[in-house]
Amino acid sequence: MKGIVTLNHALRFLLEILLLIIFSNWGWNQFEGALKPIVGIGLPILAATIWGVFRVEGDPGKAPIAIPGWLRLCYELMLFSIASFMLYQIKPMPWTLLFSIFWVVHYLYNWKRIKWLLHQ
Repeated sequence: MKGIVTLNHALRFLLEILLLIIFSNWGWNQFEGALKPIVGIGLPILAATIWGVFRVEGDPGKAPIAIPGWLRLCYELMLFSIASFMLYQIKPMPWTLLFSIFWVVHYLYNWKRIKWLLHQ
């Protein structure tokens, strides 16, 4: 069982890193001139900062700014949905579908965490 939990944490970490890469890649592909590096670098930094700062008390790690669990869940799902849409705009459909399936399955597998977040 410990191996599955570790694999699940590794998958979550990989999904979070891919989300930031997609945000950056989208910024570099959608903008020209001075906006290209501003959006390509700034967007993933902004997303990562908000992800790390607005947290739920009791979730692993310190919550610099505590928010309700339902809000955190909405934020996470919104970011992954936006990343899927961005990936659809810059990559062929199979990659978008694969990324989307992985994050949806990850959240379905973690239904206990979702239930916990909704009751915080």
